[in-house]
Amino acid sequence: MPMQPWFSDAKLGIFIHYGIYAVDGVPESWSFYTGKVPHEQYMKQLDRSTASKYDPKGWAELFARVGAKYAVLTARHHDGVALWDTEQGDLNVVRHTPAGRDLLAGYADALREQGLKVGLYYSHSDWNHPDYASTVHTEPPNEEVAGNRYASAAPGAEVPEAWARFLAYRNAQVAELVGHFRPDLLWFDGAWERDERQWRMKELREEILRLNPRTVLNGRMLGHGDYATAELGVPIQRPDGHWELCYTIGDMWGYQPQAVNHKSVRELVRVFTETIGHGGNLLLNTGPAEDGRIRADHARRLEGLGRWIRRNSEAVYPTEAGLPYGHHYGPSMLSKDRRTLFLVCFDAPRAFVELRGLRNAVKNISVLGTGERLDHRVVGGFASRGVPGVVRIDTPSTCDPYATVLALELDGELDLYRGQGEG
Repeated sequence: MPMQPWFSDAKLGIFIHYGIYAVDGVPESWSFYTGKVPHEQYMKQLDRSTASKYDPKGWAELFARVGAKYAVLTARHHDGVALWDTEQGDLNVVRHTPAGRDLLAGYADALREQGLKVGLYYSHSDWNHPDYASTVHTEPPNEEVAGNRYASAAPGAEVPEAWARFLAYRNAQVAELVGHFRPDLLWFDGAWERDERQWRMKELREEILRLNPRTVLNGRMLGHGDYATAELGVPIQRPDGHWELCYTIGDMWGYQPQAVNHKSVRELVRVFTETIGHGGNLLLNTGPAEDGRIRADHARRLEGLGRWIRRNSEAVYPTEAGLPYGHHYGPSMLSKDRRTLFLVCFDAPRAFVELRGLRNAVKNISVLGTGERLDHRVVGGFASRGVPGVVRIDTPSTCDPYATVLALELDGELDLYRGQGEG
């Protein structure tokens, strides 16, 4: 199946890590896996998980204001606690928490009311399932995977029948998600503890697409996803094909009230423009509190990013990847007809903005958000050998507090010189 067109045009998604780990504000699932928190203590968070102020409509309205086009909610993390009333066992918030209700249905409905695409996160691994640690990776990537009792069987203690039961459980839960909630995107995680054949990834993909051929699958399918999934850092080299960067507003994925090191709006605008300038989507994460409220300091930052997007929407929707590194000191985006180039300037230019290697003539330059027109000149070049001069653009009189975007109308589709200066 070809990639669903909505994905490459989305640009921004919101990632929501929400689970029982928010009760005590501990690292999601990892806290008991690493021994930081005793397993029994971690699981007692079920008794205090209320979702008492969970408002998926409020979430969806916020995400829409920010300019996001999709969201991804953790339907089940590595701890195995499902946010819906799964028929596969009873470890879920409906049966074992004071919340006492399905948290996915309202979320999916609310997103669709706002015109957003529905994404669900699902971990292949389940460190609470009795059959999960019944085998071991054929080539464990590290000692932790090979030796952790929640992840792998002890040497010589593998039980193939138990692993087959686990795969049946995993497949049945995924089928429930597809059948009940019809997600536009399934965002998988947790694949590093087994190899592709152990997971039966090819068969899983085929079954998902049989149930709903329009489902997009992220990159953590060991070769069977639809796009690459980068994490916490913008790639230096532009990835081939479709891709996405998952990134945190703070330092943590789930809710941890003691964590106060949050990225500023300026930082978020920077990573957003660097990502879409490379042709990717930014999946920006927040972790709601136990009661379901999105923390205010994250909401303020999301709103700030949204205001910047609205001021500069022409450079965001719909655009494609811009210039390769070296042509402009900053990210850039290109209109779909490849006739308008958007240059992002993070700092106020001192004398001019420089653009190198442009073969096109520039018809008009304006500043997004203010409409100011800018003059430019072409310096140098060796026309007889096809080497273009450098375009130097006058500085704007007013700059955006986070990032100023210049729109260059070209005389045709973008034409770049990529040589070494000798024609």
